[in-house]
Amino acid sequence: MSTPVKVSQGESEIKEKLVNLARVAKVTKGGRTFSFSALVVVGDGNGSVGHGLGKALDVSESIQKAVQDAKKNMIKVSLHKGTVPHEQKGKYGAGKVLVKPAADGTGVIAGGAMRAVLEMAGVHNVLAKSQGSSNPHNVVKATIDALSKMRNAHEVAKNRGVNLNKVYEG
Repeated sequence: MSTPVKVSQGESEIKEKLVNLARVAKVTKGGRTFSFSALVVVGDGNGSVGHGLGKALDVSESIQKAVQDAKKNMIKVSLHKGTVPHEQKGKYGAGKVLVKPAADGTGVIAGGAMRAVLEMAGVHNVLAKSQGSSNPHNVVKATIDALSKMRNAHEVAKNRGVNLNKVYEG
């Protein structure tokens, strides 16, 4: 399963991508009060990815909070030759996703929010489909759920207590 990754503030190789920015309104007696909600995905392009949500009265401050939250919520993803090791479904709320390995040269075939997560994780060839909700928050969390369930052949062999060749046979 996935393990949280410790990220120091000084690491420069972590990239960030804004997935969704929403202006939200709170209606009070004095009128509407506007603030901003930002959904950000961060990753090192080498198997670590995380998502975060930030809310503030200013756009840049909400993005900054989201990036800090995303760095706290990073997970390590199993990758195999630039793609995912096996087909996997992920679910969060009404958001459902399907992630399948693809041949070299295929590229990232995924929509909006899923594409951001997969690219930040360092996946170069993948077929992905978002089913159900198109809400970016649910799609991002469902994609991270699918990636966190990924297991490589070494983990499977270790858990079963058999050698690696036995895993590929059966």
